[in-house]
Amino acid sequence: MPEQIHPAERLLNLVIALVHTPGRMTKEQIRRTVAGYGDAPSDESFERMFERDKDTLRDLGIPVATVTAAGHGDDVGYRIDQDAYALPPLELTPAELGALSLAAEFWQDRSLRADTSRALTKLRAVGAGAGATDLAAGLAPRVRAGGDAFRPLLDAVQARQRVRFTYRAASTGEVRERLVEPWRLVARRGGWFLVGRDVDRGASRSFRLSRIEGRVRAVAPEGAFPAPSPEELEAALRSWDARQERTAVLALRPERAEALRARGEPAELPADATPGLRAVVADRDLVRVSYRATWELAEEVAGYGDAVLVADPPDLRRAVLALLRDAATLDRRGEAARG
Repeated sequence: MPEQIHPAERLLNLVIALVHTPGRMTKEQIRRTVAGYGDAPSDESFERMFERDKDTLRDLGIPVATVTAAGHGDDVGYRIDQDAYALPPLELTPAELGALSLAAEFWQDRSLRADTSRALTKLRAVGAGAGATDLAAGLAPRVRAGGDAFRPLLDAVQARQRVRFTYRAASTGEVRERLVEPWRLVARRGGWFLVGRDVDRGASRSFRLSRIEGRVRAVAPEGAFPAPSPEELEAALRSWDARQERTAVLALRPERAEALRARGEPAELPADATPGLRAVVADRDLVRVSYRATWELAEEVAGYGDAVLVADPPDLRRAVLALLRDAATLDRRGEAARG
């Protein structure tokens, strides 16, 4: 028995047919030629299916017009009004195209990178020319990729499905399984976070996607939990951002680590800095950077390698060194495996 066509695919087939019909399509022609309507087991079932689809398209703003044959008022057909359906000519200013180019740079996750690149290419084709992105030159917002967790979590947020995944806590290093009602994916401070309700704890929590280990699994049907109210979501985001702010003093090599340099302020070493530390950072630029979570800034600083040294506080320096030692261990393991 042939597999039935999904309702969304049937709707798309109907739009394509009604857009390209030279005049109009009767119900009989639609039932016979548009994929998906042949699944209707009876005339009554087809009538309900078609009327429901027609109403859905109109609710979506697609102008499905009813056309009667001249001299035959009962001979009814349908088409999509091309003039009402077509978008006006797209004219982007250099500033607008530059802003879109900058936004496209934001998406590094491989699940979305190809789509944004194709869209931007098409927009450039109708935009202000190859030089239209000059206004965004030198700006490069960076958010680390969400990895394999991003796409299933995005789907689960949209479908309101509970998910289960293994998570490594930043503060303790504890690895345990979490059952979460996902509310929203948020890009903050260089990474992707999931904000949602931790079912076992009975409270809202945030999870950095880079700390999810293994596969994200949907464990409930669609609509398994109600969408959070605006007040709940706002409270979760507010409590997440309300962590006590701290300050780090970082020593940057000249003309390196521009993102840290841009959001920092000129700084000096603490009064109790050792002579050894003063000697190490003597040829570097000192900046003061605000942060809330040690592990977040540690991951960012470690990514710069020797371009950034932590002058203060000591716990941040220890966290960065731990990450660098872990990375060195991975490199040695990889060389041993290849050998």
